[in-house]
Amino acid sequence: MRKLGVSIYPEKSVLEQDKKYLKLAKENGFSRVFTCLLSAEQPKQEMIKVFKDVILYAKGLELEVILDVTPTVFDRLGIGYDDLSFFAELGADGIRLDAAFDGKGEAALTYNPYGLKIELNMSNDIDYLNNILSHQPNKHCIIGCHNFYPQKYTGISYDFFVRCSKRFKEHGIRTAAFVSSSNATIGPWDINDGLCTLEEHRDLPIQMQAKHLWATELIDDVIIGNAYASEEEIIGLGKLNRYLLEFEIELEDKLSDTEKQIILNELHVRRGDISEYLVRSTEVRKKYAHSSIPTLSIEKQQVGDIVIGNDSFGKYKAELQIVLKEMPEDSRKNLVAKVSPDNLFLLDYIKPWSTFAFVEK
Repeated sequence: MRKLGVSIYPEKSVLEQDKKYLKLAKENGFSRVFTCLLSAEQPKQEMIKVFKDVILYAKGLELEVILDVTPTVFDRLGIGYDDLSFFAELGADGIRLDAAFDGKGEAALTYNPYGLKIELNMSNDIDYLNNILSHQPNKHCIIGCHNFYPQKYTGISYDFFVRCSKRFKEHGIRTAAFVSSSNATIGPWDINDGLCTLEEHRDLPIQMQAKHLWATELIDDVIIGNAYASEEEIIGLGKLNRYLLEFEIELEDKLSDTEKQIILNELHVRRGDISEYLVRSTEVRKKYAHSSIPTLSIEKQQVGDIVIGNDSFGKYKAELQIVLKEMPEDSRKNLVAKVSPDNLFLLDYIKPWSTFAFVEK
């Protein structure tokens, strides 16, 4: 199951605000929480109280909690690598290793008696994972998560993201990455230009970031890196279809009921013998073969236009198409909708035989 997550930073926030945020997230289908010990600098006992209170609340909501740590955190708190009881007593479900150990150390951690998950940093394109796997870890306790990047222009590139993520997916390891709220201001460090994994996501609406991560089929869990995302953002993410690519569209005027039905109430499948000019959804032709689709005027076909074959198009009547390259006007097709501009880049993820759908913006 693909999951949604939020992040909290108890050393920089108020417990009641954290609780309210976690409750809102739970109510909207979120199921995991990221929090960070790297930036927590209180005395050990004070830190334990601050984090334990909010973690226990999260656990009461049945939210999974992962703590971000590094070797320096172990040293600062006087924790041995062979004893993870400290994190178990805090109530955590796992620890994320922001920095590498030596391969053998990570493997040993997976056999902790508390069943804590060991989350590995995915944002590296070296043989880190294979080094750990060569030491025969308990693979069932290993999950992965990318970094986030608080400074603008420092997020990772898409090609690098793909290479890193494939290393984990090829071994069947659960993966996660961060998206950034445009409303949130709290993160682990003073600099907070957003907390996303991919630099190209930094200024995108949060739903587009999540859609993109899932469309890659390389990421299982999407986590909001900064706090607190707005209620609108939380609700919007919760409503997303996590398994089906849905395009936000703007409908044209004067559509027939049949056209509206085809656009909004059908699942579409791209033909396997793909064209570079069009995404063709042809199965709908059979269902609506006997329905009338009056001819409307159409101008030059632009990228992102959604067209449907009208009554003059013979056997191709009722076929739905998404325009990928500009083409001349064609009176046999009706312009019925346009893909919203910020959704256009997702057209690249409609592969041969991909299933997709539309939702009205």
